[in-house]
Amino acid sequence: MMKSITLVCLLLCTGASSFRFEELTQYVNSHEEEFIETLRQWIAVESDSSDVTKRSDLHRMMDMTAEKLRLIGGSVEMVDIGTQELANGSSIALPKVVTARFGEDPSKRTVCVYGHVDVQPAKKEDGWATDPYELTDIDGNLYGRGASDNKAPVLAWIHTVEVYRALNIDLPVNVKFIIEGMEETGSNGLDDMIVAQKDSFFSDVDYIIISDCVWLSKRPALTYGTRGNCYFFAEVEGPKKDLHSGVYGGTIMEPMTDLIGILDKLISPSGKILIPGVREAVAHLSDEEWKMYQDIEFDLESYKREIGLSQLMYSNKVDLLAHRWRHPTVTIHGIEGAFSSPGTKTVIPAKVIAKFSIRQVPNMDPAVVEKQVTDYLHSVFAKRKSPNKLNVTMVIGAKPWLADPKHPLFEAGKAAVKRVFGVEPDLIREGGTIPIARSFQDVTGKSIIMLPIGGFDDGLHSQNEKISRYNYMEGTKLFIAYLHEVSQIKEH
Repeated sequence: MMKSITLVCLLLCTGASSFRFEELTQYVNSHEEEFIETLRQWIAVESDSSDVTKRSDLHRMMDMTAEKLRLIGGSVEMVDIGTQELANGSSIALPKVVTARFGEDPSKRTVCVYGHVDVQPAKKEDGWATDPYELTDIDGNLYGRGASDNKAPVLAWIHTVEVYRALNIDLPVNVKFIIEGMEETGSNGLDDMIVAQKDSFFSDVDYIIISDCVWLSKRPALTYGTRGNCYFFAEVEGPKKDLHSGVYGGTIMEPMTDLIGILDKLISPSGKILIPGVREAVAHLSDEEWKMYQDIEFDLESYKREIGLSQLMYSNKVDLLAHRWRHPTVTIHGIEGAFSSPGTKTVIPAKVIAKFSIRQVPNMDPAVVEKQVTDYLHSVFAKRKSPNKLNVTMVIGAKPWLADPKHPLFEAGKAAVKRVFGVEPDLIREGGTIPIARSFQDVTGKSIIMLPIGGFDDGLHSQNEKISRYNYMEGTKLFIAYLHEVSQIKEH
């Protein structure tokens, strides 16, 4: 009897019967080259969702993703989400969304992992040191378009399930996947699918995990918020055709001059947004939040060196992070209609279109911002007394996403990071926009965490994008540990 009691106590106290972490991570170590080879095959597919001429590659990428999930025993479906309307009036099929299920144990929690396998455009002549579609290992860094955003993180999650199953160890939670191929162009069709499957695919999901983000520094991080984005076109139209500046210059009010005049009224040189009502909507920075920012590992000098500037808008860490994550910003992205080819052009463009965006933060409503911007620019334009016509259009209205960093999901994340990396993670927000997070939250009502494994210097959307071997392999171990920690959550 004493022997049995001792054995039961040993199992309960050590958890040896429930989590064989060392065995699981050793499998990752011994299969590193195999996992990298799979990433190599995925990087070779030019799954650029912005280029319709590459749509067959994108379809192939979705097929490869589905096949990989089937090979490790998943119950896989490819969901048709319709067609994409093109500018010329024709349409083209959207890539199917891949869903998969591993486990249906009603006594276990169910997590849903979201990811995407489409990529931004890339050409070697854009300034890449290597072929962007040929995975290249240099000093432990794996270079290739989509390596960090988002193919390696998606594969790390797939490898996580693969490792459990290869060792015949029960998954501690049921795992579902939803993987799309249009994230880089706005996740066309995915919102409708989420709504349609709210009471079917998502009905038994407890938590949603997104790993489409990166650390802020060399310290692992958990992400609890993103900014939204309102994207605008401001069009000024004047004469019926382009004119010669020598013949007509000085006799007309030029559209380009009008456009630059109103753009100058959007933001001050010090970064202050001049549109009435926008800054006033921002939530106050609490003492608790200030303390969180103060504790985050972030070096301003390294940040300046990384982007190649000698001066930033703000000289202390808290102010800079706050304006990167929890304050709105105005960015002017470019002007269409102006001649951009080399040489000395002397044309007065008849019509010019500015593109600019305002990153949204909690307490801001895109519909309200649309009216604020439109009314303000028309009032500024009216003061110019120009005969030209102004048209302002908001083409994107993505809302911000914010979670509670004290939620048990984040406590589980802290425990997993501590187990794998031996440190406490930074709790961070993203300055960019991941609209699908807010869609998941609004439609399904499920709790969400962003669990990144990408490095702060991975170069997402830029030349020479990469993920390190270390982040790829240790990230897989992090996901293995995280599934265990989620299974221990007591909150329901």
